[in-house]
Amino acid sequence: MTATGARNTPDTVDVVALGESMVTFLPTRPGRLADVPAFDRTIGGAESNVACGLAAAGHAVRWVSRVGADGFGDHLVETIGAYGVDVTHVRRDTTRPTGLYFRTAGDRATDEHEVAYYRAGSAASAMTVDNVDVEAVRAGRVLHLSGITAALSGDCLELMRELTAPRPGRPLVSFDVNHRPGLWRGPAGPEVLLELARGCDLVFVGTDEAEAAWGVTGGPEAIRALLPEPGVLVVKEGARGATVFEGEADGAAQSFRPTAGSRAARAARVGAGGTPQAPGCATHLRPTATPSTFQPALNVDVVATVGAGDAFAAGFLSATLRGLPVRDRLRHGHLMAAATLTTPGDLATPPTRGHADRLAALDDDAWGRLRLGPGWTQADEAPEEANTP
Repeated sequence: MTATGARNTPDTVDVVALGESMVTFLPTRPGRLADVPAFDRTIGGAESNVACGLAAAGHAVRWVSRVGADGFGDHLVETIGAYGVDVTHVRRDTTRPTGLYFRTAGDRATDEHEVAYYRAGSAASAMTVDNVDVEAVRAGRVLHLSGITAALSGDCLELMRELTAPRPGRPLVSFDVNHRPGLWRGPAGPEVLLELARGCDLVFVGTDEAEAAWGVTGGPEAIRALLPEPGVLVVKEGARGATVFEGEADGAAQSFRPTAGSRAARAARVGAGGTPQAPGCATHLRPTATPSTFQPALNVDVVATVGAGDAFAAGFLSATLRGLPVRDRLRHGHLMAAATLTTPGDLATPPTRGHADRLAALDDDAWGRLRLGPGWTQADEAPEEANTP
């Protein structure tokens, strides 16, 4: 199947994710980086994490990026491709290296850990509108981006602005704010992230990063007031849970109806398998009249927190593509996050779709009683028996 109205356009997929992935080195034992004698090699990158999670959940996914013409670039492309992700539009840079980073194991009580990045001047930081296959990027029902890419270089920011700009035929754009203060040069980061988020259709943001970036302290409703434009806004509240605001309100919340061409209507059509229409015709939302849904997070025996936010986004997007109701979209996000939280790396084997669907269908009491530990995704149990106390 090819995208409508374009010649020689790459085959349409469910989701395209664009961004940098790096080879990650995890310590073989606890301790400071200065003391750890050896590391295990894996991969990490917000957008590729989402791509791998979605592919593992059965979706057609493409990852677009640049890597060095080196062994680490080979490892990234081969590993991400092994998840079933289309990597044919990843380009090699013969003059720049693949990014790397090292980290220690997080302390379970404080989540404190050391991270050492070696990504300055990386191949991915040289992505531009001209050297990325933009047609391949736009040939998805959903395009998933993150604020990390915008921080890599001026050229990457220009690319992000091009991909989030209103235009006919633009896919539904999903954006994870992913505020990383250490990546930004100068004070412009928060302003840029707000600009990009306001141009997207579906936005993920944590209450902690909204406070750090924008000084918002009033919880999900205050964040919605700052970001009324996205048709779907997902506010992550850490171990408490997550809240979704969706739709464009015109009057009271109970009278909400997505209008034809609105971002909310496009989101609904994507969930039902439709092709999103062009953005730019949505009216501003009034947050006090916008419907919201909250779902508590699961009780999890945490091994490491890195990658959990990406896994949540993958679970939420997977359920959105399947047209599931908002409660189940949130629960699938929590379940995918729980899979990553109970493993040491950025990527985890998700539960089978049937297993996840059964858990997501639990009543509120049973959902609240679930406790998930390492290996839970491999135990395809009946929901009433799945790690309940």
